[in-house]
Amino acid sequence: MSNNKDRTKLILVGNGMAGIHTLEQLLKLSRSFDITVYGEEPYPNYNRIQLSYVLEGSKTLEEIVLNDRAWYEEHGITLHTSKPIVYIDTEAKRVFTADGEADDYDMLVLATGSKPFILPIPGAELEGVVGFRDIADCEAMLAASKTVRHAAVIGGGLLGLEAAKGLTKLGMDVTVVHLVDRLMERQLDEPAAGMLKAELERQGIAFCLSSQTVALHGTADGRVSALELADGTRLPAELVVMAAGIKPNVGLAKASDLRVNRGILVDDYMRTSAPDVYAVGECCEHRGVCYGLVAPLFEQGQTLARTLAGVETQPYEGSTVSTKLKISGVDVFSTGQFQEGPEHRVLRMHNEWNGTYKKVLLQEGRMVGAILYGDVNDAPQLTRWVKNGEPMSDAIYRELFGGGDAAGGCCGNGAGKKSAVESMTDDEIICGCNGVTKGAIVDVIREQGLTTVDEIKACTGATRSCGGCKPLVEQLLHATLGADYEPAAAASKSGICGCTELGRDEIVAGIRSMGLTHVQEVMQVLGWNQPEGCSKCRPAINYYLGMVHSIHYEDERDSRFVNERLHANIQKDGTFSVIPRMYGGLTTPEQLRKIADAADKFQVQAVKMTGGQRIDLLGVRKEDLPAIWKDLDMPSGYGYAKALRTVKTCVGSQFCRFGTQDSMAVGIELERKYERLWMPAKFKMAVNGCPRNCAESGTKDLGIVGNDGGWEIYVGGNGGIKLRAADLLCKVKTDEELYEICGAFIQLYREQANYAERTSDWVERFGLDAIRQVVLEDAEQRRALNERIELALSAVKDPWQEAIQDPGLRTMLYEPIVKG
Repeated sequence: MSNNKDRTKLILVGNGMAGIHTLEQLLKLSRSFDITVYGEEPYPNYNRIQLSYVLEGSKTLEEIVLNDRAWYEEHGITLHTSKPIVYIDTEAKRVFTADGEADDYDMLVLATGSKPFILPIPGAELEGVVGFRDIADCEAMLAASKTVRHAAVIGGGLLGLEAAKGLTKLGMDVTVVHLVDRLMERQLDEPAAGMLKAELERQGIAFCLSSQTVALHGTADGRVSALELADGTRLPAELVVMAAGIKPNVGLAKASDLRVNRGILVDDYMRTSAPDVYAVGECCEHRGVCYGLVAPLFEQGQTLARTLAGVETQPYEGSTVSTKLKISGVDVFSTGQFQEGPEHRVLRMHNEWNGTYKKVLLQEGRMVGAILYGDVNDAPQLTRWVKNGEPMSDAIYRELFGGGDAAGGCCGNGAGKKSAVESMTDDEIICGCNGVTKGAIVDVIREQGLTTVDEIKACTGATRSCGGCKPLVEQLLHATLGADYEPAAAASKSGICGCTELGRDEIVAGIRSMGLTHVQEVMQVLGWNQPEGCSKCRPAINYYLGMVHSIHYEDERDSRFVNERLHANIQKDGTFSVIPRMYGGLTTPEQLRKIADAADKFQVQAVKMTGGQRIDLLGVRKEDLPAIWKDLDMPSGYGYAKALRTVKTCVGSQFCRFGTQDSMAVGIELERKYERLWMPAKFKMAVNGCPRNCAESGTKDLGIVGNDGGWEIYVGGNGGIKLRAADLLCKVKTDEELYEICGAFIQLYREQANYAERTSDWVERFGLDAIRQVVLEDAEQRRALNERIELALSAVKDPWQEAIQDPGLRTMLYEPIVKG
């Protein structure tokens, strides 16, 4: 039972979207709970719907986090990551972790989610066979992309297609193997599925439909190499993604003798068979149905939150499932029934020219299902009409199809139709994921003067999960503001996050003109909508403050991501990666001996050469970080930071017969000079001693190539997923000119880029000509930039040495927390 008699001890098992959404709703209703969360993964709650964006490289893990660790702390929630619960004693009301720890509860919520269905076929255990359900799966696929050429995805549903898209963008040849004769057969009919397949084939994805996978074959060292189909065909595959479906994660419930069918059985108030034990999300089964889409899970969470808080609530009676998705840039939508039978009348429009398809099913004159492909503007109305069984009328028909003969399949253009939101009532849902109504959004627009989607997201949660409702929210902004709506102004005001309408330039100007010196002060004085800020704006403000006040600003550690706060890269098992600095990729026998001794002493799991010519020690415990840094007695390599990561060099004129310039000496000089300087994003450099480009300067943020007459300076390159060749900035003759221009360029980037904006994006946005004007043509500005960067450099210090020498810092950041 809870030690605090005034508060009810609530334990949530599962740190995913359904469980945390339930807590968010509960916190709105009651503050009388002492809440503890146990999660299997090492991360706080993140948006699983956007895993495909992480895979394709358009988003980072930090960008899909929904509730960062600060959120748990702010709400008094104890969070245990990487700590699964393995047994529940429902009589003693106690849960047990895998390592034998016990925790008592008054109320218990199970939100254990689902697991990927792994086909029971020979070879499923081979290395290189993964699912697609969490960050670890994304990391495995990203790691494989460095060596794998051929990949196979088993399953042609949503997850399989998203995985295939991501792997294709990673440069692999991808084949989707699907048991059924069409893609997404649970959401699309044959014409829509055919259109989707044709579009994905144009994007480079191959398909084997009506095909059954019977075995996976591997190499002698146990890695998958091929996929075998029932007809004997073998497809080369060094990576196989199992996306053939999911199954509720009921292992804990079974082990604890709860009633389980396909999922954990719950009633209309989400109660399980055990007293004071509830379940929500993909793990549970309600009235014979297990839901896998986020909107029904959030509806369950709203009912459960009210039940837990003792607030009168309508029972959860099931959900009408509507699916609105964007797959590889194509919008698709379905709701209700979509397979026609003899009892149905079918209204259909298929426009081959613009790639759109619309189908509505009628039964006894009422709408019972619909499919949209390419143009999903009618999705909100169709969702409502199908849910309510709306009778088809001439007016609705004209709105949907623009007139013409229903039986013949019209192709009207819908001219004169209202926007999707104009025909919606105030109590209709705009954001199905978070249950936000049209009326709620209109109210905050009018009452709080909101003008951007990000502001609405921060205030109401709309667009926060899948983002599919963003067009509707934009329409609602336009409809509500009328003539006052300015799309360009709204876009520019969508500054650094939804907590503020201020952009980067306005914030920096405010810091300078008002002499602001602390993160909280910036938010208060500049009028943040969310007083506590968020995980996106707090690190940005912290950087801008440090950039403006180079000497006197004291870094606010709580406003940094965990890697930068602890000065090491956190790994998926909760251990850390330590990369000491090796200037220009050079090392000494003494350094190598220190690294080897430290690796033995601290039992690191792996010692790896990085792509930047350094050695990575993987698997270090957090509490051992200061000690291993002390034994290494080497500078931090900043492998975790928005700062200078590496300066890659070739051997240059010192050793290479083709070398014309001393690339190692220049690389070491640049690395020693800028190694501890905070930047808007990670920053990589390379120096080549000749145009043969062995150090790959053409894909670095700042690349330098030596030739007989001096040096060429390239900027804005990126060798990651978003590949970009660097632009030639200029040519110089002397090392002195080189260092001066490099310093000016780096400082201009520090001062003008948005936080987290790589040089590859900044150069395109700011403009190469504008950079040349400041850095090359204006000698006075170049000199001023170098003076400011020298000022900033005078204040830098090695964070590893700081942690070694400061006992208070070691206690605060690195020593394990012991609870009484």
